Amino acid sequence: MVSIKSSSHITLMFKDRVDAGQQLAATLRNYNLKDPIIYTIPRGGVVCAYEIARKLKAPLSLIITRKIGHPDNPEYAIGAVAEDGCIELTAEGRAVDQTWLQHKIEAERREAERRQKAYLAGKPPLSATGKTAVIVDDGLATGLTMLVAIKEVRHMNPERIVVAVPVAAVDTVHRLSKDVDEIIALQTPPDFYSIGAHYESFLQVSDEEVVAIIKKANKKGGEK
Repeated sequence: MVSIKSSSHITLMFKDRVDAGQQLAATLRNYNLKDPIIYTIPRGGVVCAYEIARKLKAPLSLIITRKIGHPDNPEYAIGAVAEDGCIELTAEGRAVDQTWLQHKIEAERREAERRQKAYLAGKPPLSATGKTAVIVDDGLATGLTMLVAIKEVRHMNPERIVVAVPVAAVDTVHRLSKDVDEIIALQTPPDFYSIGAHYESFLQVSDEEVVAIIKKANKKGGEK
C-alpha cells in the first residue's frame, strides 16, 4: 500500500540542504524502517541524505542518474539515464531526432559512469536486497531522474522502497506513488516552480564535496 506523507500547508523555505536533510531525518525517525539503506542522487541530494544517514545510523550509498535535456532547451528534461543503461523518456523525448538522442543518452551514461568511479572508487552501490531502500534527493520536479533511480534500486530486490524529499511538485508525487511503497515529501506546494526556489541557499555541490561526504559517512557511521 502506498502512503504519501506531505505537508502542503508548510510554506517556510529551507535554509539550505543541511536544514532540509535534518528536517527529513526528524520525520523519518518516526517510521519503523527495517534495515534502512539511504541512497541518494548526486550531487545535491548527497548533502540531504548524509544528515538522514547520520541520524538513522544507516549506511549511505549512491544511485547515479543523469538528466537528458531537450536539444533546444537543455534545462528542460525529456528523459534520464543511469550508469547501468536504465532509461526513462517522456513523449517529447521519444519524438526528438533519434540519432541525436542515442548520442546524448550514451554521453550522459558515460558521465554517470565517470561519477560512479569518482564518487565510489568504481565500486557498485550497496545492495538493498531484503532491506528498506530510502531514496533521497533535494527535491522532485519532473521526477525523471528519481524514476530511473527507483528502477535501478528495484533490480536489487529490496523489501520496501521509500522516496524521501524536502519538496516536490504534487503531480510528480502522485505519478511516482505507483512505483514505490511510500513517498515522504515535507512540502508539496500547489504553485511549485523549481526546487531551488524553496531554499534560501541552493549552491552547487562539487565532485570533491560528494567524495568527502561519502568518505565521512563511511568513516563515522550514524548517530543515535
